[in-house]
Amino acid sequence: MTKEEVRARIEELAIIPAVRASTDDDALFAAEAVSRGGLPIVELTMTVPKATELIAHLVKKHPHVIVGAGTVLDLETARACLAAGAKFITSPGLDPEIVAFAVKAGITVIPGVLTPSEIIAAVKAGADFVKIFPCTQVGGVDYLRALKYPFPKVAFIAAGGINQQTAGQYLAAGATAVGIGTDLIPPRAIAIREADWIEELARRYVNTVKHLRKPDGA
Repeated sequence: MTKEEVRARIEELAIIPAVRASTDDDALFAAEAVSRGGLPIVELTMTVPKATELIAHLVKKHPHVIVGAGTVLDLETARACLAAGAKFITSPGLDPEIVAFAVKAGITVIPGVLTPSEIIAAVKAGADFVKIFPCTQVGGVDYLRALKYPFPKVAFIAAGGINQQTAGQYLAAGATAVGIGTDLIPPRAIAIREADWIEELARRYVNTVKHLRKPDGA
């Protein structure tokens, strides 16, 4: 899958599930459940044990799933994620070295930002998307909407504290996509291996996107 295809798929799905778990088995369980629920994309955070090994496993076992690396904090980790087969790299903050590496490697990169100055820097560096993080905690939908006025052409991904009730609001306010963590993948659902719970939540998020994209009157 090319970088352009990954970007287009992220825009189409509009939901990026973020998998955080205490073991690699837990993370694998969550990733597979989300995919079965209709979201064939996952951001596997580097806080998961054996994260790069798990990325390689998911890429090989589930070629239809877009597997990305989250919470990438340094260049060495970015290189390891690319070698494992990650299709996108995202960070909670802006590291120009990571962005430059991803651009050169031809992989989708999504740095985290908060301020207008950081947005400008991220765009100049070549970011494919710009992640507003933690979005809910710094003003939520109103903050994202305010940023869209001076940056109408920037593809924003809102992440941090977003749930079923607010995801549609962020997308309606101009977010290209939203990153969802525990509201989509509850730790309790992982602990008791309730795949149906996660799958149902995934379907609800998919339906939120479909509802927003219906033509008026449909």
